[in-house]
Amino acid sequence: MAQPAYAPAVFHIELSMTRQRRRNIIRARRTVTGIALVAAISFIAGMTDAVGLHISGDFVSFMTGNTTRAAMSMEDGLYSHAAKLLFAIVAFVAGNAGGIVVAHKFDRRIFAVLTAVGLLMVIAALLGDGTSALAQFYLVVFAMGMVNAAVEHIEGLPIGLTYVTGALSRFGRGIGRFLLGDRSLDWGIQIVPWLGMISGAICGAVLGATLQSNALWVVAAAVFAVAIATLVIPRSLRQRYNQRVKIRRIAP
Repeated sequence: MAQPAYAPAVFHIELSMTRQRRRNIIRARRTVTGIALVAAISFIAGMTDAVGLHISGDFVSFMTGNTTRAAMSMEDGLYSHAAKLLFAIVAFVAGNAGGIVVAHKFDRRIFAVLTAVGLLMVIAALLGDGTSALAQFYLVVFAMGMVNAAVEHIEGLPIGLTYVTGALSRFGRGIGRFLLGDRSLDWGIQIVPWLGMISGAICGAVLGATLQSNALWVVAAAVFAVAIATLVIPRSLRQRYNQRVKIRRIAP
């Protein structure tokens, strides 16, 4: 029996629909996985910030606050405290840079970054209180900068892990666009870092009050737990959470 002339075209359309359906499923799974990662890492960031604030009296991931406090300390003549906060900002920036380098040196980027962060937390916990308190503070700040390289975006939407001002701003602007008639709800994902941060900060406040600097051991354990959990994420889901670095060499 002769095959209808339109059969190849129908087959092509069905094949295209199958491929598109598969892409949509992968994208949905990647989005859900990304949201879970952001929530977990933001929880750790909030917990670490609360513990660090309890131990040192200063923020370890909130550089906007440290910038303002540094300015206020300078106005009050507390130059050593201002210098401490300004160096913390430098350490945070360096941590972000280091996180990008680590992420792009390994195939399992999220695992590599979180493992490095966990090791830094272990070293900070080993330093304990006393004369090494300043070194401990800078190590934690550096680690908080580094963790931002674990997940940079979810399906093209920028995500902040250790700071939520930008996320809340994007969330609010999304509400504004929705009120004007834009029915895209992609902006809703921006509330996830804040929810993770506030819940982690509550936990960190309790840990810091009860365990003092030993609370950093709990933070390190949480980081390693999330790092190990990322090992079960298939490559098709984890390969698009980071921006690819394109090396541009300038000809002499």
